[in-house]
Amino acid sequence: FFPSSRSINMKVFALFALAGSAAAFAPAQSGKSSTALNVNELEIGATEPLGVFDPLGWIETQPEAFERRRAVERKHGRIAMAAVVGTIVHNNHIVFDGYISPSNNLKFSDIPLGADGIRAIPTAGLAQILAFFALVELAWMPASKYDGDYGVGYFGTNIEDPEEKARKLNVELNNGRAAMMGIIGNLVAEQLTGQTMYEQYAAGHFNPFNDGQGALFN
Repeated sequence: FFPSSRSINMKVFALFALAGSAAAFAPAQSGKSSTALNVNELEIGATEPLGVFDPLGWIETQPEAFERRRAVERKHGRIAMAAVVGTIVHNNHIVFDGYISPSNNLKFSDIPLGADGIRAIPTAGLAQILAFFALVELAWMPASKYDGDYGVGYFGTNIEDPEEKARKLNVELNNGRAAMMGIIGNLVAEQLTGQTMYEQYAAGHFNPFNDGQGALFN
């Protein structure tokens, strides 16, 4: 079996998408520096031209809730980044070998692409996934730890330079915001077009409103 040129192009596109995501949303240096390793959370994520985006004024009226909301934003961004990478990988038919459920004779390659794939996972498998999430949330990476630092470092290393730490935290937060928009956009596009990410790109259907292939509007 030899992959088609279209399949190869899809995989090349996926690699470029993954490699370019960090650079695309990396903020410029703000010019501010800190003498402590505990960076100012108000400066993190304050990217031009919006700066500190707080249209409802919650930082002033509810300052005690800011730390929790920032922690929630950071964690949701991390989950969304993992979801985007997983979606791209799975839509390029990169899966584990073997069976996800030997008792049901269900292989990893049998799981459909797109959001409908979760419906193919057996109930016991979903229960294991939820149990793992609970373990992570309550023990390994508890939600009560608002700074998001779980002791694993940056690829196993600790960043001692405060400016470098602030820059990487800024990149993470902005990439997480982009990923949240990206995964939601992908799910909405699937519902509008009736096609998975792979099917849309493989068929060249980049506009869900006028290509006539499962789109909402023809």
